[in-house]
Amino acid sequence: MVQKIYYRIGEVAKKFNVQPSLIRYWEKEFDFIKPKKSDKGTRLFTQKDVDHFEIVYHLIKEKGMTIQGTRNYFKKHYDNRSLEKLQVINTLKRTKSLLKDIREVLTGHAG
Repeated sequence: MVQKIYYRIGEVAKKFNVQPSLIRYWEKEFDFIKPKKSDKGTRLFTQKDVDHFEIVYHLIKEKGMTIQGTRNYFKKHYDNRSLEKLQVINTLKRTKSLLKDIREVLTGHAG
C-alpha cells in the first residue's frame, strides 16, 4: 500500500481482503479504530487506524480469537504506549520495504 495521509475504506478492505462492512463493524466494536469522516461521511483512515485494524485482524482472523476475547486481550496487554510501539514497528517495516524497492530500482534487479 502506497504511503498516504488518508486511506478510504475500500483501500483498507482491499489490503486485508475483507468487505468494508467488516471494517465498519470492527470500528464500532473497538474504540481505538477511529477513522475521520469527510463532510460527505466518507471514512478516512490514517496509517495509525490501519495499524490498529491490522492488530485486530491478526488476533481475530489469524489467531482465531473472538471479539470479546480480543477486547479482553487489549485490556490486559495493550495501552496507548503499546499501540504506539506497534505503530513504530509497522513504520519501520514499511520503510524497510521501501528501501528494498529503491535498491531494486537502482541495481536493476530483485534481490
